[in-house]
Amino acid sequence: MGKLSHIDAAGRAKMVDVSEKVPTVRRAIAEGRVRISDELAAQIESQTVAKGNLLDVARIAGIQAAKRTDELIPLCHTLPLENVQVEAWLDRPFVRLRATATVTAKTGVEMEALTAVAIAALTVVDMGKAVDPAMVIEEIRLIEKSGGRRGVVRPHEGKAQ
Repeated sequence: MGKLSHIDAAGRAKMVDVSEKVPTVRRAIAEGRVRISDELAAQIESQTVAKGNLLDVARIAGIQAAKRTDELIPLCHTLPLENVQVEAWLDRPFVRLRATATVTAKTGVEMEALTAVAIAALTVVDMGKAVDPAMVIEEIRLIEKSGGRRGVVRPHEGKAQ
């Protein structure tokens, strides 16, 4: 295992220096899901959740969260996001979430995609908890990232391509 980029010579956490890197177009895709009850699924389908359209609000929350990732994760770089797309759909017994973030920068955008999915999932829980207090957030993971020197990486496949 090589030297860890987030650790300095004294073993302290540090921000990675990307000043010498060349900007490239970078993209990351993340996904996750929230296990929900049949009762909540029925309310989502009929758009009768008391707090409003759960899927739309979760999607917007995910977009907002991606734009604030550097404020939430201490060693993340501030990135000028060029595009964030969040999808939220009912797939019983789940609300499924998928985020794609794109930037032209010196460092990757995977934390932004993952943050979008995580906050969208938390929004599903917040909006649906009165109907289903037993919801479970599951399987938030990076599906793919591209750009930079490694090219396309699909962590779930265990290799770069």
